[in-house]
Amino acid sequence: MSVKVRIFYPELRRLVDSPDEVRVSGATVGECLADLAERYPGAGKLLLDARGHLLPQVYVFVNMESMYKADLARAVTAKDELIIAVLASGG
Repeated sequence: MSVKVRIFYPELRRLVDSPDEVRVSGATVGECLADLAERYPGAGKLLLDARGHLLPQVYVFVNMESMYKADLARAVTAKDELIIAVLASGG
């Protein structure tokens, strides 16, 4: 199943070479991220740590339903939209 992903993470957006959105396959949030990482080498390191957990500064939302990170095991459908964002930091 194809799921729409909107990216608000400048480095990831450059990597996928897409200004607006990309479509990925998967039945869960984690499967969608795995498909993104497989299709775009380097994306996995921008999103996940060595244990396969989201990096602290990376947020994935499903349909903007919550201000909390989505569970990687959460089921998604073709009607859902994932949003990947990075928390800005610096000093």
